[in-house]
Amino acid sequence: MMDEVHSRNMENRGEEQERPKGPVVKTLKSKHKGPVEDGVTIVDCGPICKRFGLAWLFTCKHAWCVRDICGWVCAIITWLLVLYAEYVVIFVMLWYNPNTEWSLINGVIFQFFAFLAVASHLRTMLSDPGAVPKGNATKENIQRMHLEDGQVIFKCPKCVSIKPERAHHCSVCQRCIRKMDHHCPWVNNCVGEKNQKFFVLFTMYICIISCHALYMSITHFIMCVGKEWKHCSGISPPATTVFLIFLIFESLLFGIFTAIMCGTQLSGICTDETGIEHLKKEQVTWEQKSKWFSIKTVFGHPFSWKWFSPFDTPKFTYSQSYLYSV
Repeated sequence: MMDEVHSRNMENRGEEQERPKGPVVKTLKSKHKGPVEDGVTIVDCGPICKRFGLAWLFTCKHAWCVRDICGWVCAIITWLLVLYAEYVVIFVMLWYNPNTEWSLINGVIFQFFAFLAVASHLRTMLSDPGAVPKGNATKENIQRMHLEDGQVIFKCPKCVSIKPERAHHCSVCQRCIRKMDHHCPWVNNCVGEKNQKFFVLFTMYICIISCHALYMSITHFIMCVGKEWKHCSGISPPATTVFLIFLIFESLLFGIFTAIMCGTQLSGICTDETGIEHLKKEQVTWEQKSKWFSIKTVFGHPFSWKWFSPFDTPKFTYSQSYLYSV
């Protein structure tokens, strides 16, 4: 009997010795040998904002710029398409419309939502999507996290960062992004924990101006046909027809595309599941929140008109995010 007790005590001591002291750091597998070059340039725009008196307008003092030529080309194309719609709406349709009141009301509405769409696009493109600080997987930083003995944390070999749960490494930004949904070339940035609100607003406002431009184009075309193209535009009837056809095509294409994107984003927010997690069919290991709480996580708490403003940064405490800001 004493021998059995002694053997059990020896086994328990052996297990205690085998238990690792401190957290266990596991390095993820990668085809790359060593860290990769950063794909992002962070610009300090605080002095510029103060110089031009714009510090009150921008809450973010640093601009997040992804060094991707394809992304910049797509972003410029987006701005050019909005400018094209602006030109056709103002100088082809509204400027020569005999109904001044109708032109003024629709002009103000279109300009208001177009401004919000461009502002949302810039905030999405120039905001940190929730990147984990590069190179923070050091012994000192891991000790400062006060993790339990034996707790497993993962290290990304590409950006040498502590990889949080639900974070993914972006091959364009070359950074690990918290709650990364996808990398969108049209905004030249990842859509993640910190800028998803701005991306949703961008798709929503683009959808609104697309529907509005489609309505005005069809209305103007019917008016021109009824007047036999007399005094309905400052340019020739063939040129007016071409401008209207291209605007109708643009409005249909981007209106449908952004409506689907906006709906997909809102659905993912409500189900607390990112696009990557849905595509990879990752097993849910995190505590899923209610729909209303998930929406507040993205847009801020409490509900207010600021949800629809691209100039307001959501004020919400992201759970466990502070652990990976070391």
